[in-house]
Amino acid sequence: MTFEKKRAQTSQEIPTASMPDIIFMLLLFFMVTTTLREVEVLVDYKLPEAKALEKIENKRLISYIWIGKGGKIQIDDSIVKLEDVQEIMYKKRQALPNLIVSLRIDVGVDMGLVTDIQQELRKAYCLRINYSANVKV
Repeated sequence: MTFEKKRAQTSQEIPTASMPDIIFMLLLFFMVTTTLREVEVLVDYKLPEAKALEKIENKRLISYIWIGKGGKIQIDDSIVKLEDVQEIMYKKRQALPNLIVSLRIDVGVDMGLVTDIQQELRKAYCLRINYSANVKV
């Protein structure tokens, strides 16, 4: 009498019945968590050059203010007046307390206008200010 080992008849296939559900959930997750927002720049500007630059890693904390030729000021998608800067930026800072304001200023803009904008930002308690520039080669 000989004994034979019985082996369990299990299949080695990976079940794929729930794969479409998993793919749909992942796709939905990435669509919800990803932010795709581009601002159309309405002002004409050329950034100054700098020898040393520091890159900000967290782009979600940044709010851009463009100051173009002729003294035009743009916040988000609209051209604003100097008097409106304080109110707009105060509301933004209320929504996001760690807000960093990035000023993108044309090379030829009068420094008096830049100082006025800095004063408006100070009144709005936006004290973290970044000045954008291009790398000098």
